[in-house]
Amino acid sequence: MHRLFPGTREHRQKIAGVEIFARIGGSGPPLLLIHGFPQTHAMWHRIAPELMQHFTCVMPDLRGYGYSACPPNDRQNEAYSKRAMARDALHLMKALGHERFAVIGHDRGGRVGYRMALDHPEAVSCLTVLDIVPTYAMWHNFTVKLAMKTYHWLFLAQPYPLPEMLIEQNPAGYLDYTLASWTKTKDLSAFSEEALAEYRTHYATPEHVHATCNDYRAGATCDLAADEADRAAGRKIACPTLALWGNAGIPSETEGPLQAWREWCTEVQGQGIDSGHFVAEENPQATLEALLPFLRDHAD
Repeated sequence: MHRLFPGTREHRQKIAGVEIFARIGGSGPPLLLIHGFPQTHAMWHRIAPELMQHFTCVMPDLRGYGYSACPPNDRQNEAYSKRAMARDALHLMKALGHERFAVIGHDRGGRVGYRMALDHPEAVSCLTVLDIVPTYAMWHNFTVKLAMKTYHWLFLAQPYPLPEMLIEQNPAGYLDYTLASWTKTKDLSAFSEEALAEYRTHYATPEHVHATCNDYRAGATCDLAADEADRAAGRKIACPTLALWGNAGIPSETEGPLQAWREWCTEVQGQGIDSGHFVAEENPQATLEALLPFLRDHAD
């Protein structure tokens, strides 16, 4: 991992009994980068060196992923809710001395980021979401094309042990298939061998397969309920928000990613990137060109 992130340090923090791992590097205003499924913080390795020239980058592994702990689930799936993951990240940043910070989240990490912006608006100076639309919009607006592209939302959320039983027969094969299927080129050419090794190593263990399924079970239950409550109350994300998506990514199958975010944000801008789902790895230069001006204007 030090080859992917030279000049960084490792940090472990116990938060409400759950150990959270993070990689930290750079200098300047604090910037929290949150990965998604089925990856780890290794996904940031192509854009982190440039970001660390301008920001103190904190790159955790979400609970249930990478080097972080896999706590037991509960009947309501709250242990793997985006609200719980957002609290992990918030307490991590406060423990590092950062009371207010910018947030970038990809995939599940984007959902953690926007939940944090809704629940803890005082902490988030600006938010960037990569290749997602809100959970509410996903569940309430499924089309045949979107459901086929995101079948895993329904599959991984099935009750234990169905998805675990099937995935654990060949977890590395399932991970490789999933990664390749969401890229623009439909193969693994966008990923470095070092990063792929990280993803495969962690996903190969039964506890990580189970934890990531619990993540999606939370998405279908308490995460959706949290979004529905915010929607009913008229709550919106108050901080400046940037939405970036792959032109061949997952939100490309929706009616319009930016329109979806306009319904949830008081101030939002966005654009497509020539990429599939993994914008930071498939097209890091274009991702940085969109990110840096926004962060310079809005990160404290």
